Parts: sequence; C-alpha cells; structure tokens
Amino acid sequence: MTPFRPGERLLTELDAARLRKLRPGGPPPPLLAHLLDEADVVAPQAIPPDVVTMYAQFVIHDERTDQRQTLVLCYPADAEPAKGFISVLSPAGLGLIGLPVGAQARWAGPGGVETVARIEAILFQPEATGDYLT
Repeated sequence: MTPFRPGERLLTELDAARLRKLRPGGPPPPLLAHLLDEADVVAPQAIPPDVVTMYAQFVIHDERTDQRQTLVLCYPADAEPAKGFISVLSPAGLGLIGLPVGAQARWAGPGGVETVARIEAILFQPEATGDYLT
C-alpha cells in the first residue's frame, strides 16, 4: 500500500481519538500510526458528507474485477466481512478511511494482490445525520 500523504485523508476528532486507542496487543499497527500522523483532523460537524468515516456505509467499485460492493467501516469487534462490515484495521479499512467519493483507494488483498477501488457513493455517514458520537 502506498504511504499516506499529508492532507490526503480527513478524520473526525472522535474517530482519530478512538483510533489512537486501538492497540491490538501492543502499540498501534504501523500503518494506522502513519495514517494518524498524516491525516487532517476536523470537528465532526466540519467533515464533508462525502468522506468515509467510521460506521459510514458506502459503495466501492473494484477496478480490477469491475465489481461493486456496499461496505460499512467499523471497529474490529463489529467486523463481519461476509456482511460487508469491514474492520478499520484491515488492509481495506485502512485503505478507505478518510477518503472522499471519487477517490481511488489501494490496498493489498488476499495473496498480496493489489486492490484498486474507487469510492462511488456514501449511502450513510453518521456525521451527516448529526450523529457525532457514533
């Protein structure tokens, strides 16, 4: 996966604070730590409604397979990949969080194959509905 660039991602203050506390058996995974260092953090009310945030439901288009998927980005305890609930700590989750509609996300998929997916739509974003505590 390509390292995160400064300002490439937007996170809400609450998402950033909760992500800093995710320590599966130790310090934050290196890629998560790098994301947190490079992302722009904004108040929940200031996040644009077209950005993937925690518990946002969105549609991606896999450019290699030409398939569309509806996903929800969640914390590891709530992950159910078969139902479209993907952990923020998964390669896909880290590849998608903080990106807006139209952005291209990249991550290493099964067997190390790079997945390239475009975010096509946000179907639900908690902050867009005024839910700043999810």
